[in-house]
Amino acid sequence: MRTCDLTAPTRVALLFVTTLIAACGGGGGDAPSATSPVAATPATPATPDDPTATCGLPNFASAALALVNQKRAAGANCGIHGSFAPAAPLTWKALLNQAANGHSADMSAQNYFSHTSKDGRTLSNRIDATGYAWASIGENIAAGYPTVQAVVDGWMASDGHCANIMAPDFSEMGLACVPGTASTQYSNYWTMDLAKPQ
Repeated sequence: MRTCDLTAPTRVALLFVTTLIAACGGGGGDAPSATSPVAATPATPATPDDPTATCGLPNFASAALALVNQKRAAGANCGIHGSFAPAAPLTWKALLNQAANGHSADMSAQNYFSHTSKDGRTLSNRIDATGYAWASIGENIAAGYPTVQAVVDGWMASDGHCANIMAPDFSEMGLACVPGTASTQYSNYWTMDLAKPQ
């Protein structure tokens, strides 16, 4: 899967999956199916206050939710994906946060950057493993950004990531940032999971 380079050493990538389509915006490449038959492993649970899921940033969940909802309330031009009217605010969902944290932790632990886990798990596998019943899901990932503001601004500056954030179909989100280590390529790994429940 190709990813978008915004500024070194930051990277962003996105994945949008619905029950009808699978697509990877912002660069193309193969996107995993929403029904891939890969065994799922439960993600590591985390709360919004868990410093391992927040890169130690204060007020992580509330700041992220407020910022994303501010962007949604304003509407946005997402380039090739068109202009989006203001959208309803998202709510924080612990199960989406759990899936996001599990993926960020896995990318950090195994030093990779992709929507597909090294063991083949896809976004839908990771969400399903939490027990979340979804109608549509999407994912933005990034690496190397120092703050919530910086990563959200980076995603909003990228057409596909912007469209994921602005999608009126989504109503819930989770976001995690896990620090890298001395042996990883990036200083941190971000995952935003967005969804509409069944």
